[in-house]
Amino acid sequence: MKDIYQVIKKPLITEKANILKEKENKVAFIVDREANKVEIKEAVERLFKVKVLKINVSNMKGKPRRIGRSTGKRPDRKKAVVTLRSGERIDFFEGT
Repeated sequence: MKDIYQVIKKPLITEKANILKEKENKVAFIVDREANKVEIKEAVERLFKVKVLKINVSNMKGKPRRIGRSTGKRPDRKKAVVTLRSGERIDFFEGT
């Protein structure tokens, strides 16, 4: 079992993630590429003190990028969309 702080890397804050949060009570995170659904669920429940109903996970390939003549690639990452029980909330920004 990994440390919960290694499983969840950062919250995914985009327009699409904000719409999911408001309408369907879902929160998106960037997680460790080796983490499974059980580890993600346990980490979210322990870190944020909420109950998780469901987790959807997707592996995202890094896009190719070019600067001048040199080419490279953004890193691959794993995204987890966590569905919370009704009445539960996770607020990333307290003042808003």
